[in-house]
Amino acid sequence: MAQARKSTSPRTGLTYADAGIDLDRYDAFIETLEGHVRRTFGPRVIRNPGGFAGLFRLDFNERLFKRNYRDPVLVACTDGVGTKIRLAQLLNIYDTIGIDLVAMNVNDLITNGAEPLFFLDYFAVRAVDKPMMTAVVKGIADGCTQAGCALIGGETAEMGDLYAPGDFDLAGFAVGVVELRRMIRPAMINPGDIVLGLASSGVHSNGYSLVRKVIEHARLDLRTTYADLDPERTLGRVLLTPTRIYADSIVRVLRKYAVKRVITGMAHITGGGLADNLVRALPASVDVVLDAGSWPIPPIFPFLQRRGGISNDEMARVFNMGIGYCVIVKPAFADSITAHLTRLGENVHVIGKIIKGRGKVRIESRKTSRPSRRSHA
Repeated sequence: MAQARKSTSPRTGLTYADAGIDLDRYDAFIETLEGHVRRTFGPRVIRNPGGFAGLFRLDFNERLFKRNYRDPVLVACTDGVGTKIRLAQLLNIYDTIGIDLVAMNVNDLITNGAEPLFFLDYFAVRAVDKPMMTAVVKGIADGCTQAGCALIGGETAEMGDLYAPGDFDLAGFAVGVVELRRMIRPAMINPGDIVLGLASSGVHSNGYSLVRKVIEHARLDLRTTYADLDPERTLGRVLLTPTRIYADSIVRVLRKYAVKRVITGMAHITGGGLADNLVRALPASVDVVLDAGSWPIPPIFPFLQRRGGISNDEMARVFNMGIGYCVIVKPAFADSITAHLTRLGENVHVIGKIIKGRGKVRIESRKTSRPSRRSHA
């Protein structure tokens, strides 16, 4: 997070506060974040009080924490949480979207086999709102703890002229590392490989513009429970369920198979659904065939589909439909990897296979088969 400033200058003439920016309030807020940030630190973080940047050691030789790389490749990504922020504002619930922010970044980062190292956030607001902002940063720290990375810095920007009252935006930045020889690339995938689907925790952080349109169209109440959804949680709470973070499970599996290259591809299922994200992991010489009936669909998806009159194709194109992450594995190791991921707390389903083809994804069901165009990140 940005460092607090100290100033003893007497007031003369116009001040920043007159322009809508209260530096004293800003500094007081920044100083409250130390506890949340520090709990994400591991032995590779170098403390840098008052510095302009976060510091992180890639290699170190301490006996208890030795971690050296022969040919390291740094992996970086950035993302936000989209219009899910609007639901948090409507419900005045801010302790989960920080987890979403971390998840959207680290779940992308690990698809190349990288270990998340550190995370930074960018928080843009109209004016400092300490309770709201503290809840968001606590969520970011919670997400970093789940992902096994350090929150080593960030920026909080007050921009009263650009944001309406109550509005704010979030962006995250993650950096990880992978040994070059262990990096996962599309060329590794071969016909016969098996596609494992890891269950999502719900809608995650994509498709919320359509979600909010359904709420408006069907006149749904975010503070009401619905019997065909979850009689014990309000619709708002269901929709704010944070994106599942798969980083710890994936990194642990990769470490278990440190010699054998048993995972040949991975995909984070975000906007575009299963088809348009899995296709990004494929070489041009193979296709993926998915069995649409091989995993359970969480109740939130048929709930939204019924209320919005949304077609099956549109649902599959916008939402994850219950699978948040895919792991493509060699067939001889499918059972052992499934068992290991299950022990780590993942709900795993065998959802498809790799065949010879042209870099496409087919989702097969009794009624339709939907191909996807090949795309690139």
